[in-house]
Amino acid sequence: MLGGCMQTTVEPASEASMTPRDKKLLAAAPYEKATIPEPYQRHIVGYHRKEVPGTIVVDSDARYLYYVLDGGKAIRYGVTVGEEALAWSGVAKVGRKAEWPTWTPTADIKKRMDVPNFVGSGPQNPMGARALYLYEGNKDTLYRIHGTNQPEYIGQAISSGCIRMTNEDIIDLYNRVKPNSVVVVLAPGQGDSPFSPTAKPRMASVSLFD
Repeated sequence: MLGGCMQTTVEPASEASMTPRDKKLLAAAPYEKATIPEPYQRHIVGYHRKEVPGTIVVDSDARYLYYVLDGGKAIRYGVTVGEEALAWSGVAKVGRKAEWPTWTPTADIKKRMDVPNFVGSGPQNPMGARALYLYEGNKDTLYRIHGTNQPEYIGQAISSGCIRMTNEDIIDLYNRVKPNSVVVVLAPGQGDSPFSPTAKPRMASVSLFD
C-alpha cells in the first residue's frame, strides 16, 4: 500500500504560511468554504515507495498527492484529478512556479467548454492561489498542479486533466517544492494507495474548469 497507516493529521496551512495578499484574496473568495472529507484532508502517512524526498507522486486512482519526506514518510493531500479520457500520466519536473497565476484556456478546453479567453489572477480563477507547471525536458506538458475555486470537488475525477488542490494545501505544497523537483503521475490502474469504505473516490460527470 502506498500510503501505509495514517500517523498524524496535519493542520490546515496556518496564516503564517500565507502572504498578506493570500490573506486578503482568500478572505474574499467568491465560494463557500468546503468541508473536505477526512480521508482527503492533509495527513502525514507512512510511505513505502523508493522516490527520494522532495518528489511529488500523484495516485489518480485514490485522488491523493504525496510529497515525499525523509524516514519513510510523506505528506498526503486530497486532490481533484482529470476524467479518465483527459488524465495525463508519466514523469515530469516542476518547470515553473507561480503565485496567483492567470489562466489562458487551451484550444481543446475552449472546444469542450464555454469559457473566457483569459482569466486574471484572484480567488475567482480556476487555477487558485498557486500553480506548479509540469515539464518534460524543456517542453511544457500543459498539465498543472494548482489550487481551485471549487474546493467541494476534492476527491473527485472531473477536471480537464490537471491536479487540483485546496488553496490552503497548494500554498503549503508550493512552499515545500523546489524548482525542477520530480513529479510522478501514476497511470490509471497503477495506484496502490490504501482504500477504505470512507475513502472511496467519489465520481462526478461534469467540470466547469480545468
